[in-house]
Amino acid sequence: MTDPNDRTAGLPIVVAVDGPAGSGKSSVSKAAARKLGWSYLDTGAAYRALSWFVVQRRLDPTDPAAVIDALPDFDYRIGTDPDTYHVFVGDHDVTDVIREPEVTAVVSAIARVPEVRAFLTGLFRAIIAHGEKRGIVVEGRDITTVVCPDAPVRILLTADEQVRMARRSAELTGHSAAHVGEALRRRDAADSRVVDFMNAADGVTTVDSTDLDFDQTVDAVIAVVQKETHV
Repeated sequence: MTDPNDRTAGLPIVVAVDGPAGSGKSSVSKAAARKLGWSYLDTGAAYRALSWFVVQRRLDPTDPAAVIDALPDFDYRIGTDPDTYHVFVGDHDVTDVIREPEVTAVVSAIARVPEVRAFLTGLFRAIIAHGEKRGIVVEGRDITTVVCPDAPVRILLTADEQVRMARRSAELTGHSAAHVGEALRRRDAADSRVVDFMNAADGVTTVDSTDLDFDQTVDAVIAVVQKETHV
């Protein structure tokens, strides 16, 4: 029988996944959600979409006041079905364009603004609360500690830096390993000023994929979910 005083009653089971750049958070989380038959939320897409929005408006991404002033006009929508994933700002499908270099270059500056993080955290929680499936896999920076600190499953997905660099290089054809490695280090260095994503907080399970292939990593994540939730 459902306790009417339990505010979590009816809400989806949340699996929070954090980790450094190149750890496979997005691809592994999406695959895990697909195998579980659950929803999937890429929170990093919101920071990228806001960065795109700021660039389109020709605002200075390093001016916190200008970015904050733009937040009320940021009409953001994202799909949570891992098989039909799309990102929209207003009527614009920005699923692909938010991965472009000019957007990537300003994400860290915008993500550093506390008001931006608070605004998007509220947005993420609203999306999670309205999930229609039994569970949702939520991945991104500070998910295990700030966005969903009470999630029943919290995972830090990591791997050795050299392995992460190699995986990211394989994803980005046309870019040298040195270029990719430097970009990865810069991203981690910039984001680490805001959140600690290299060390598991209390109650967070570390999944180290250094010696695992993709399918093994997905299975390791699902094993943690099954252990913690008995699904």
